Amino acid sequence: MDEAWTVSRGPIAATDFDVRKAEAINAMLVRPAGVLPMKAGEPIRPFALGLFNELRALLKPGYGVTSLRRATAFYVYSKRYYFASAQPDSMRHDIDGRAVEPLSPADRLAAQRSFFKLKQNYADDMEGAATPDGQSD
Repeated sequence: MDEAWTVSRGPIAATDFDVRKAEAINAMLVRPAGVLPMKAGEPIRPFALGLFNELRALLKPGYGVTSLRRATAFYVYSKRYYFASAQPDSMRHDIDGRAVEPLSPADRLAAQRSFFKLKQNYADDMEGAATPDGQSD
């Protein structure tokens, strides 16, 4: 896995779970961030560098930066976000959802590695759950 993918899977569609994570972020903002999916099937858009600072500027009074950071991390450190970021034609998007620049080959490769790591962790978790006591043989 030393080379980034060269064949695109096309836009990676958000699931209902991705939308719920996006809704948790938007609930803390004075206006919705267009970069986030509003319904299942919309594409997951990798964030432009520095986008968190723009999200933070939209934080509603009464919400803490730490809560926003956690909700954002829950969204971006996910298998589908990494999968979207690893695509050879993946673009970074501004807060309104407009494509602004391609992800660098290094960033795409890092996303690909993170995707496989999460996928393996999930497989390991499922294997452990398959035994009655949760222990591997």
